[in-house]
Amino acid sequence: MPRVKPFRAVRPPVDKAAAVASVPYDVVNRAEAAQLAEGNPDSFLHVVRPDIDLPPETDPYADEIYETAAKNFRAFMDAGTLQQDADESIFLYRQIMDGNSQIGVVACAHIDDYENNRILKHEFTRPAKEDDRTRHVTTLAAHAGPVFLTYRDHEQLNQSVEDAIKQAPLYDFTAEDGVQHTVWKIEDAESYCKALGEVPAFYVADGHHRAASAWRAGKARREANADHTGEEEYNWFLTVLFPASQLNVLAYNRVIKDLNGQTPDQIRERLAEVGTLEPTDDPVSDQAGSFCIYLDGSWSKLTVPAGSIDHNDAINSLDVALLEKRVIRPIFGIEDVRTDPRIDFVGGIRGTGELEKKVQSGEWAFAVSMFPTSIAQLMAVSDAGEVMPPKSTWFEPKLRSGLLVHLLD
Repeated sequence: MPRVKPFRAVRPPVDKAAAVASVPYDVVNRAEAAQLAEGNPDSFLHVVRPDIDLPPETDPYADEIYETAAKNFRAFMDAGTLQQDADESIFLYRQIMDGNSQIGVVACAHIDDYENNRILKHEFTRPAKEDDRTRHVTTLAAHAGPVFLTYRDHEQLNQSVEDAIKQAPLYDFTAEDGVQHTVWKIEDAESYCKALGEVPAFYVADGHHRAASAWRAGKARREANADHTGEEEYNWFLTVLFPASQLNVLAYNRVIKDLNGQTPDQIRERLAEVGTLEPTDDPVSDQAGSFCIYLDGSWSKLTVPAGSIDHNDAINSLDVALLEKRVIRPIFGIEDVRTDPRIDFVGGIRGTGELEKKVQSGEWAFAVSMFPTSIAQLMAVSDAGEVMPPKSTWFEPKLRSGLLVHLLD
């Protein structure tokens, strides 16, 4: 069974929580991050996106990036913008978006459980991004952002959480995107840790690179410490654990740069060989096995024959896999969606209007609105020890960074 434990959180004072808390580093580009942090010296984006404090042409992997992150983090600590608790605790973290609520337990998980697959993954990491996050962790000596984990519901734990949130919260604010964030401090962590210890496995929902970097940073600390005992903080990493029943998964849509030397009509002809292709006014797919296609200024719906899908195959029955194998590779000639610059991925939170905008700009030629991958599918793939195609899931709302930070020492 996977393990969790309380920790001495580094966190902002109550009156600074809303100003400090930021979106994760990987959901905004430099320009968007700079705009969000403009006029707010307390924004944690100065730590997780330190490139906003450097010239735009700075190499994103330059030494100055990590040095600036560490300098800004120390400055926050010195100024009292962040302070470390004297005692170990766990926390409850609730997010409400569009009337939907999800409540997670904030605690530390063990890097050995990540390595030994008690914490299951569902996607590959990219080496450059993993190296970047590992260096960020080791330079700060801190986990600046939590890993988003999920687990199959535990009835007793659900009840404990419901009882606890009747108390007054530590933080409660609504961010600029309309998402409400509420945090409770739980000083008696034993019952929560015991209940989570009865869960057979945790699943990485979002944050594969953060999890891998935490594991790598912890292993490096072990190797460098001749007096390693196994009790050190670097053996643990920051997580938020949500029951699967509460999670909201959005589509992760696709755009393709060109038509691979074909005309729109030729593309339509080939799509019609894949399944039923018909015009539609609704750009949102309403069922698994169907895709909404934006091409040449109009939307169509492509439905794959149900009898051609092997639903006993956890991977190849996924919509993202069906699209890749039946459309992206044979029709567009894109063999590796992880590395080919002719394809890009657009989070469902941006809506189908973003797909239209990209194609209408002339920079992209073809867009696909996907049906979301389900939590059950994610767990089935992880349980089978398989890996999903890249960008199969988009979780909302995103966890804020800077509210709760874990130090490696």
